[in-house]
Amino acid sequence: MNDKPMMILIAGPYRSGTGGDPAAMAANLAALEAAAWPVFAAGHLPVIGEWIALPVLRSAGAGPADPLADQVLYPTAERLLAHCDAVLRLPGESAGADGDVATARRRGLPVYHDVAEIPHRVAQDAR
Repeated sequence: MNDKPMMILIAGPYRSGTGGDPAAMAANLAALEAAAWPVFAAGHLPVIGEWIALPVLRSAGAGPADPLADQVLYPTAERLLAHCDAVLRLPGESAGADGDVATARRRGLPVYHDVAEIPHRVAQDAR
């Protein structure tokens, strides 16, 4: 395996199945974020599209339930995937995450379905 850390997009449900309930979306984001440490601990850089898209939405005066969200959330993931080396697809129904997987596959990027599948790299991050 290459010693270079991969940037891995963590994809899974965010708005799906929430009916726009902020608490349910927060729980989904927490589930996505729970995968961040294991990805990092494997020697890679985890990213979640909502980490970028939600501040963009806020700066536009909108939120995840606003009609503008579809014009920000999905394009953010698409743009982010142009810089990613792989996708970690977490369980759960999500059209957006399925789209991320399809984009990754079109681009020839690996798609993992479990953190255990992600190759560990030897840490060389110490300064």
